[in-house]
Amino acid sequence: MNEREFRDGLFTEFARIGKCLSSPKRLEILDVLTQGPKSVESISKMTSMSIANVSQHLQTLYYAKLVDFKKHGNYVFYELADSAVFHFLNSLYGLSEKQLIEVQHIKEQFMGQFTDVEGVTMDELSKRLESGEVTLLDVRPTDEFEAAHIPGAISIPIEELAEQLSALPQDTKIVAYCRGPYCLMAIRAIEMLKAQGYDAGHLDKSVHDWNDYVKKAALAP
Repeated sequence: MNEREFRDGLFTEFARIGKCLSSPKRLEILDVLTQGPKSVESISKMTSMSIANVSQHLQTLYYAKLVDFKKHGNYVFYELADSAVFHFLNSLYGLSEKQLIEVQHIKEQFMGQFTDVEGVTMDELSKRLESGEVTLLDVRPTDEFEAAHIPGAISIPIEELAEQLSALPQDTKIVAYCRGPYCLMAIRAIEMLKAQGYDAGHLDKSVHDWNDYVKKAALAP
């Protein structure tokens, strides 16, 4: 193998990932799987795609070695093949927001509807958790909470929040989070809480972001 063949071979393989990610729907499926293993049926419901289309996209992702699967009874559950896939997605999102003005406009147009939702930083949340001055609320589905969550958080899925509001304390600030900056479940939760007189804020980060934050804080001098 000469140098040209070496480089052609490498970049052909790299292009497999690029071609696989050229579909918006496949990117959305990967984003869903950052929250933990999901059945084909669950992914279909969350992405508003037919089971047949989801299965086809998952096969493409599987052949590119971006996802893996396990069988439980009659169901097949897919998950990210490696944590590196999650970090790649985060890098892609960050690069897209930086380089593509369209991404910024889409976010501004939509998120501008929620100007009364107070944002909470990682540093602020960390300090409040240490002092016990906050109730951290995870509004994702139960299976996602069980797969991974921020330590100290309580689980109330957004669909159950209206019925369980009375279980939340009214004398401390409530911070809600869900799947990250492109997930709206926590914002819906904040609006519901504020309408009932709660002091509530929004953490637009994911569990993975929190874990990275904790690791960096531990390494800081």
